[in-house]
Amino acid sequence: MLNGVTMRLNADEYILHALKEDITSEDVTTNAVVRGACPGRAELICKEDGILCGLTVFERTFHLLDETSVFETAYKDGDFVEKGQLIGTISGDIRVLLSGERTALNYLQRMSGIATYTRSLAKELEGTKTTLLDTRKTTPNMRPFEKYAVKIGGGQNHRYNLSDGVLIKDNHIGAAGSIAKAVAMAKEYAPFVRKIEVETENLDMVQEALEAGADIIMLDNMDDETMKRAVELIGKKALTECSGNVTKDRLKEIAAIGVDFVSAGALTHSAPIMDISLKNLVPVKL
Repeated sequence: MLNGVTMRLNADEYILHALKEDITSEDVTTNAVVRGACPGRAELICKEDGILCGLTVFERTFHLLDETSVFETAYKDGDFVEKGQLIGTISGDIRVLLSGERTALNYLQRMSGIATYTRSLAKELEGTKTTLLDTRKTTPNMRPFEKYAVKIGGGQNHRYNLSDGVLIKDNHIGAAGSIAKAVAMAKEYAPFVRKIEVETENLDMVQEALEAGADIIMLDNMDDETMKRAVELIGKKALTECSGNVTKDRLKEIAAIGVDFVSAGALTHSAPIMDISLKNLVPVKL
């Protein structure tokens, strides 16, 4: 979770980079309109129903510009909010509020959108044994935030990055010469605590992955009938993951087939942002 310690260790660098992207030398408009320090307050308002995510990142963005900024809210990540609700207020130097507004909102809108979309898909799997996973199909330099948002929305994270686990895909198989050779080399090279997953596209590949001793077998872009046969063939000898062409409408039928996991890149690459605005900025007296 993005608490104070993990924020400083893992998120500050990303947020600072986003701020530097938006402010290369100065905020010329703000500096023209506000010539000196001036305390103010603005309201964070929800403009559509959804699941909040990224409140800590929103707050941290302003703190990195001025640590005396104060964000007040009664909500937490994972809370449902409705259109028109006041989420909270941000107070501080008006120059900071104006300069940090877009970056802070970009994070909050994007993360809340992913959490909201993930929640809608996760509901389709309630009562089943199938777990919803994200993928590495994330926005560059947004991965920690987007994967966190998936968890807030009720999904789970697949491997975080290439250092996090062994996933032998089609091109790895091509490079090694066969599934059997790729798995054997992975077992020889990777620490024994690493599970080995193999991507398969047909039943022959499933059989080869089983015989090679794969821990997890990905059933990639298979039709329902082939997937059913694959799950029966695998039994309890390995975990199963469905991937490719995963849509909300298909989730219930995929779960009914009995796969352990279903991964959807759409959780991070296709979720629409949630409309949230920072409005009603006014000067205040200290």
